[in-house]
Amino acid sequence: MDLRIIRVGVLVVLSVVMGMLSCSDDDRVIVPQAQNQTQTQIETDVASGTWRISLFVDSGVDETKDFAGYKFIFNTNGVLDSGNGVNNYVGTWSISDSNSSDDTPNDLDFNIFFNLTNDFEDLNDDWDFVSYSVSKIELIDVSGGNGGTDFLTFEKN
Repeated sequence: MDLRIIRVGVLVVLSVVMGMLSCSDDDRVIVPQAQNQTQTQIETDVASGTWRISLFVDSGVDETKDFAGYKFIFNTNGVLDSGNGVNNYVGTWSISDSNSSDDTPNDLDFNIFFNLTNDFEDLNDDWDFVSYSVSKIELIDVSGGNGGTDFLTFEKN
């Protein structure tokens, strides 16, 4: 196995653990235990402010640099605006409940779609929440096709 993939995997795990440990209980919500967070509240928090990608790992390959300088605005109407001052892209976003029989955040999906054939296409997915706070969203996707695991983290600017 490529040492770079192992290093990225270790860094991802360490960053997730360190991120969880560095937050106080008041500002961090680990999604499986976040029974009191509603879909509407998460949507409201996401739609306030400007975000950036602080981590994007695509099947073990760190591709965070592909999004350096881009700011993301999650508009309340479901439009996702992203730009870096030179390039501007428009996509869509939503949060949906993958299990309508209950209202727990661990059943929520963070959906992103850009109708593009560049690096932004890699963001297209129905991401699962790892953790959530008003300033940081950690997402994961385990691919059914190739079995790869992708990690995506947005942080508020």
